[in-house]
Order: sequence, then C-alpha cells, then structure tokens
Amino acid sequence: MLTINSNPNNILEVESYLKQLDFDFRFDAEKYADILISLTEAVNNAIIHGNKSDESKHVHINVREKDSGLAFCVTDEGVGFNPTRVPDPTCGVNLERCGGRGVFIMKTLADDITFEENGRKVEMYFNLKGQMV
Repeated sequence: MLTINSNPNNILEVESYLKQLDFDFRFDAEKYADILISLTEAVNNAIIHGNKSDESKHVHINVREKDSGLAFCVTDEGVGFNPTRVPDPTCGVNLERCGGRGVFIMKTLADDITFEENGRKVEMYFNLKGQMV
C-alpha cells in the first residue's frame, strides 16, 4: 500500500511504486504503460478533484491480486462525485475542453473499472493472464 498527501508533486511516487511491482510481475511494456497512465490519472484526480489539493488529506493506493491480474484501488478523502455524470470527452462539444479526460482514459485502458463510496474510491483491474510469474 502507498499513501501520499495531496500534493501533485507526489505523483512521482506512483511510478516508483509501480516499478517495485514490476519486479514481481514483470509487466509487458504495453500493460505497464496502461497501468501507469491509469494509475497516474486516478491519483491525479484524487489529489486535485477529490481532495482539492488539500495537503492535510491523503490518497491511498492499494493493489491486490485478483483472478488472473491485479486490481489497483485509489481512494481519496474528498466528498466524492457521480462518475456517470462525467461528460464524454469524445462528444463534439467537449473535444476542445481542457480537462475531463481522466475517467475516459482509465475506462479505456483498464480491463474493468468500478467506482465505490460515492466516487471516492476507484478500482481498476488489469488482466495479466499469460504473464503472471
């Protein structure tokens, strides 16, 4: 488990955390990139949108083996949000909007994604079948 305070500079710790996991699971390059991008987006959203960059609040990152892969859980200490109300960034009126792509990216790259605790907790599952050690 990794816990960071809500300072955007702490995003760098996410990559170090994932590199440690890579020693055990030996991700292929594409899967590593998908996990890194998704995890970075989730943590960034938790810091900025969830915890409003309040450094007294924390973001918790947990990973567990699940089925034939890994589930990454990112939880913030904010009030939450409704993930079904996030505008579709691929819709014409939203194409040139700044921001609003994080949830879309996570949904695209993860093999499964769920939001719990009123959107304060996101679990992203990545199938590693065929590459588990």
